[in-house]
Formats: sequence, C-alpha cells, structure tokens
Amino acid sequence: MAAEKELDLVEVSPTAVPPVCRIMDFGKFKYQQSKKLQEAKKKQVQVQLKEVKLRPKTDDHDLDFKVKHVKRFLEEGNKAKITMVFRGREITHTNLGLEILEKISEELQEVAVIEVRPKMEGRSMYMIVAPKK
Repeated sequence: MAAEKELDLVEVSPTAVPPVCRIMDFGKFKYQQSKKLQEAKKKQVQVQLKEVKLRPKTDDHDLDFKVKHVKRFLEEGNKAKITMVFRGREITHTNLGLEILEKISEELQEVAVIEVRPKMEGRSMYMIVAPKK
C-alpha cells in the first residue's frame, strides 16, 4: 500500500503485539520535527551573568552610576555579579567593601533578590543578584 502511494512504511511501536506501522512521508515528518525544535529554541530565554567591578574607594556618584547599570541588567532579565576588587593595602579594609556591597543590596531590594551574599575570594569580594519574579 505504501509503495502504491509512493510513501514510507514507518514502524511506530515495535514492542506492541502486533507491531504498529504507519504510512507517511518520512522526509516531511523529519522536516516538521526539525522546524518544531527550531521554534522551541527561538522562544527559549538564556539568562546571562553580567558583571560590575568596584573598588573600596569608588565615589558615591560613580557608585550610583554602577547601580543603574545593575538595575538595567536585572530589567533585561539577566543576573548581575557585583565584584569589589581590593588592590595593594586595600585588602586590610575588607569591612569598607562589605559596607558598600550591603548599601548596594539595600538600593536593589525592590528589583532584585540576592542569590549569593557578599563572599571573599582571593583579593576580591563578590555578590550575585537576580531579578525578582
């Protein structure tokens, strides 16, 4: 029957008794499957991790500017990593860096959820924030 209609005989369920087969155009079927996969990939949203670097001596105006960048990243649906970099003797004043990161977390409280609390890693301290749902 499949040969008469110039179609393919495709085995749908080989484990069933008797095995289930279907007459279809297999090339067209494979094409439609690939189109469905492409459509699903288009609708998929990938969250990126954007980074903003600061220093303990960063001025208030510059800090506000960096916070605006973080808010923009969060509005776009991305996560943000705020890194406090300590150079030279600044490493002895990690408490200043912690205060600045806490201040930033208070400013971002309405739009963000803190995923990773401020953490030291080598000569830098970082914090990761994600957008609120």
